[in-house]
Amino acid sequence: MAEPAHSPAKPLAGLKVAEFTHMVMGPTAGLLLADLGAEVIKIEPLKGDNTRRLKGSGGGYFAMYNRNKSSLCLDLKSDDGLATACEIVANSDIMIENFRPGAMDKLGLGYDALSAANPGLIYLSLKGFLSGPYEHRTALDEVAQMMGGLAYMTGLPDKPMRAGSSVIDITGGMFGVIGILAALQERHTTGKGKHITSSLFETTAFMCGQHIAQQGVLGEEPPPMTVRRSAWSVYDIFSAGDGGRVFVGVVSDSLWKRFCEEFGFDAWAADSELESNNQRVAQRDTLIPGIQARFETLTKDELMASLDRAGVPFAPINKPIDLVDDPHMNAGALLDVTLNNGETIKLPALPVEFDGVKAGMHKALPKPGQGAREHLEALGIDSATVEKLVAAGVMIAD
Repeated sequence: MAEPAHSPAKPLAGLKVAEFTHMVMGPTAGLLLADLGAEVIKIEPLKGDNTRRLKGSGGGYFAMYNRNKSSLCLDLKSDDGLATACEIVANSDIMIENFRPGAMDKLGLGYDALSAANPGLIYLSLKGFLSGPYEHRTALDEVAQMMGGLAYMTGLPDKPMRAGSSVIDITGGMFGVIGILAALQERHTTGKGKHITSSLFETTAFMCGQHIAQQGVLGEEPPPMTVRRSAWSVYDIFSAGDGGRVFVGVVSDSLWKRFCEEFGFDAWAADSELESNNQRVAQRDTLIPGIQARFETLTKDELMASLDRAGVPFAPINKPIDLVDDPHMNAGALLDVTLNNGETIKLPALPVEFDGVKAGMHKALPKPGQGAREHLEALGIDSATVEKLVAAGVMIAD
């Protein structure tokens, strides 16, 4: 793929990563490193990662989390395939895996074995649980959401619901990358690598820690967020006159004054019993219907224009696909990704800027084996060896 006119930021350029992953958590960690410029090679089975073939809610997993990587299809159960995998890792800075506990050790690809040949190796394992009584268990994003309290806080009182994204897989992968970056910094001093583990369950617990703290501070169990007692006087979804829906959050006393001025609530602005947020929270039963009635005199676009003018936080209620046409997202926050079926779709870029420059696309979504030869050559694995393995049916590399 040709470089864009303004090359994307690549702060991790030069780092070499071997990725043995599938589904979401592991590929997310690899994606973050790849988007930041690291050279990532995804090791797949000979038939390709099963994630490529998922349907339903998993249909977008591969397309979203595997750009900017090379692919190598390798038979790890063969002696030659395993030896090649070990050679790849021996010449890499980082390895990522997210298979069930003990699986990589049985293959001969555990940390102890690989770090003996590469003492500087930073090895990331992404698991269901960290060390403890549950460490042997296999977990899924939804298992962690249910077990860690997130599904309870997301759903209705008697109906726990998972979040509408693989939020724990993604965040767990992010925590893993934080661990990698910390280990890289330490390696500058010691020359030694580290075995890092990030997990689904503990990630969920960390995300729900605010609710545990809330119970400690307030002395009462927090209800699910769907029926929570709002901390703010105006923190709700409202309907405009044309049926459009907008979330509005008035979260400070100064915002309240600007809000009242913009929408003509002069009496409320002058009322001493509505001066503070806590006073207004006590009168939500009166305020919210009055605000709704005023908003119904405006179209959705008029309402959002007024809120924007007043500096009040607001949001239209979008579906994910609406972001593809969002003007702000189209100002550099979307990447054109060509799918393996030849169609192109806009997908979100890494939400980080470096001196105003975003990370971007520098490699297309790989087909099975695509980009492997170039990556292996950079690791010092000669083309004759690659040709021999391909001919033996142990490797697919293009």
